[in-house]
Amino acid sequence: MKVLIAYYSKTGNTKQMAETIAESIKKENLEVILKRVEEVKAEDLVNYQGLIFGTPTYYGTCAYQIKKLLDESVAFHGKLDGKIGGAFTSSNNIGGGNETAISSILEAMLIHGMIIQGDFQGDHYGPVAIGALDKRAEANCQRFAKRFADLLKKISG
Repeated sequence: MKVLIAYYSKTGNTKQMAETIAESIKKENLEVILKRVEEVKAEDLVNYQGLIFGTPTYYGTCAYQIKKLLDESVAFHGKLDGKIGGAFTSSNNIGGGNETAISSILEAMLIHGMIIQGDFQGDHYGPVAIGALDKRAEANCQRFAKRFADLLKKISG
């Protein structure tokens, strides 16, 4: 089972989150491919059982680079059905639109027919870092990764 973590990061905060999530998923014995979103083509998405996208929060939504990939994925409508999806974000402010940025990604995943798992603890929609990755955000990234891996194994297995 392969998981793609595609992220856009201007300051390095989102990249650090992506690396933390990738390392935690690898500990669950899954293959993880970590790429900057600019290195991912929409047709690549069909080759993974799990897709995770990371973005900084820009005006309450995802970065253009993530949105571009999601828009291009329309060409593969129906081919991502049943895959596991998730998202994470970083922002400068606690009320900077973090949940709406994650939701903008999850909405596209749901339209593709992907399976999304929320969390009753911590960051409900997906991990959020305010500024640099702190201990709280790191713990949420690790929890997210473990739950993502467990769900992928359960669904695939």
